Amino acid sequence: MATNRKLGRTTDIRVSMLKTLTTDLILHGKVETTEARAKEVKAIADSIIALAIKEKDNFEKVDVKVVKAKLDSKGNKVTELTKSKNGKEYLKVVKEEKTESRQKDMPSRLNARRKIMTKLNKVKDNKGNNIDLIEKLFNEMAPKYKDRVGGYTRIVKTGPRKGDGAEGAILELI
Repeated sequence: MATNRKLGRTTDIRVSMLKTLTTDLILHGKVETTEARAKEVKAIADSIIALAIKEKDNFEKVDVKVVKAKLDSKGNKVTELTKSKNGKEYLKVVKEEKTESRQKDMPSRLNARRKIMTKLNKVKDNKGNNIDLIEKLFNEMAPKYKDRVGGYTRIVKTGPRKGDGAEGAILELI
């Protein structure tokens, strides 16, 4: 017996559609679709939010040495003139070493992060910068839903669509 609805699509198209709908739900907090698709996405979204809640505090702080290029007031790299062994001169970037405190995921959180990545697409904003939805799940949504036991999404039925009569629904985060 099948574990999920086929939704009248081949496997690769169906998986892609569900990933896109789940990504849009996490990114925007609401998505309008058909009732059958909403039920499938609800199950996926609830499972990844539950996983994020379970693993939200499973990390440790680590001090890491970071070597970066030194920047001037305009944000450009600082260079210095250097001579090579054979006597030629070239510009060398001046580097500075700092110690930064970073988060290091424990193995179970890393596994959870990888599982969530299989259910979501990569997203960019208007400027072309990557949006980290997994960090949004761990840092924003998990603390918000930590006292809830399931039921992180809601389906609101909107009635039949005008074009084909399919039952419409709005899937939203509570």
